Amino acid sequence: MVNSVYIHIPFCQQICHYCDFTKFFYNEQLATEYIEALTNEVNTNINGNKNKVKTIFIGGGTPTALNMKQLRSLLELINQKFDVPNCEEYTIEGNPGDFEVEKVKLLKSFGVNRISLGVQVFDDQMLEELGRLHKVKDVYQTINLLQQNSFSNISIDLIYALPNQTVEQFQKSLEEAVSFNLPHYSTYALQIEPKTVFYQRHKKGKLHRPPQESEVQMYEILKSTMRKNNINQYEISNFAKTGYESKHNLTYWNNEHYYGFGAGAHGYLPGKRTGNIRPLPAYTKKAMQNGKPVLSTEKIGPKEMVEEEMFLGLRKLSGINQHHFKQKFGFPCDKLYGDTIARLMNKGWLSEKRGHYCLTDQGLLFGNEVFAEFLLEEEDLKLVR
Repeated sequence: MVNSVYIHIPFCQQICHYCDFTKFFYNEQLATEYIEALTNEVNTNINGNKNKVKTIFIGGGTPTALNMKQLRSLLELINQKFDVPNCEEYTIEGNPGDFEVEKVKLLKSFGVNRISLGVQVFDDQMLEELGRLHKVKDVYQTINLLQQNSFSNISIDLIYALPNQTVEQFQKSLEEAVSFNLPHYSTYALQIEPKTVFYQRHKKGKLHRPPQESEVQMYEILKSTMRKNNINQYEISNFAKTGYESKHNLTYWNNEHYYGFGAGAHGYLPGKRTGNIRPLPAYTKKAMQNGKPVLSTEKIGPKEMVEEEMFLGLRKLSGINQHHFKQKFGFPCDKLYGDTIARLMNKGWLSEKRGHYCLTDQGLLFGNEVFAEFLLEEEDLKLVR
C-alpha cells in the first residue's frame, strides 16, 4: 500500500542563498504550464478517483507562490484523485507574507489542515543575508491570519549555525519561536550545498560559519528549550507537542511507500525508488508527452530495504522497534547487526529501551557516523536466511 503523496511546486519569488531544492523564479505562464503537466503526470500514474492515502504534502519551492487560479487547479486535482476527507494530514508549505485571506480560505475549503512555514530565523538582518523576502513582522501577521481562519496545526522551520550567528543570537531566535506555542517545530543546522550562493561564497572563503563547538552548543540549547516547553523531540531535527508529530515525515522515517509528483520529486514504490527530471522545461515536456517524467529508477532489494530501515528508523527518538523489524524481515535485528549494535553501545552512541534500539544524546550528535555502521555487503543477508 502507498500511504502518502508528495507534490512538488518548484516556484519561488526569490531564490534563497542556501537552498538546493528544485526551484525556479515564479513566472505566471510557466507556472500554468507546469500545473497542466503535473496534472497529466498524476492522472497517468493514479488510476481512478478518490484513492485513499494517509497524508498529502505540497512542498517546494514555495507552493503559495502560485496565484489563486493555479492553486485552485492544483487543489481540485488533488481533491479528484485522492480521498481528502479521510486523509489524516494534509500539509502545504509556505512563506510568511505569502498568505492573503482569500488564499487561506481556499486552502481551508479544500481540506488542507496543516501549514508549514519557512521562518528560518527571527532576525531581519539574517533573513536578508539568507536571501529571504519576509521580515519578522510577517511571521506574526501570517500566524495570526492562519489562526483566525481556524488553522491550529502550524509548523515552523528554523535554521541554526548560520553565517556569523552567535549562540546567544540563536537562543534569542529560538525563544521567540517557542513563544508562539505552536504544535510543531523543525530545526536544522545549515548545510552548505553545491550550486547555491552560499557554496560559492564558501569556496571563496567568504562564508563564516560558527565553530563546530558552537553548533553543538546550539543543538543542546535547542533540545533543552523544547523540553522545557513540553515540546517533545521525536526525530533528530523535529519537535512536537504530543499528537502533532508530522505523519507525512513519519512515512519517510518508517520506510513506508509514497508517491512523488512534480519536477525533481522522489517517490518510493514497492521495489523501487524514483526520481523525476529536475529542469523545468524538460519536466514539463516529458510530463505532457506521456505523464512519466522519471529521470532515474533505483531497484530496492532486501539489502537496501534493511539498510534504509536502520538509517531512517534511527533518526526517530523512538528508534528501531525490534518486534516490528522481525515481523517485516523474518529475522531479528541483532542476528544481522549484533556486533555493530554492541560496538555502538560500548561507544555510548546507542542504547536499548523497551524493545527498541535508539540513539543516545551523544549518538544524536554523530548520527551520520552511526548510520554508516549499518551498511551491508550482499553476502551478509545470506547468513541470516
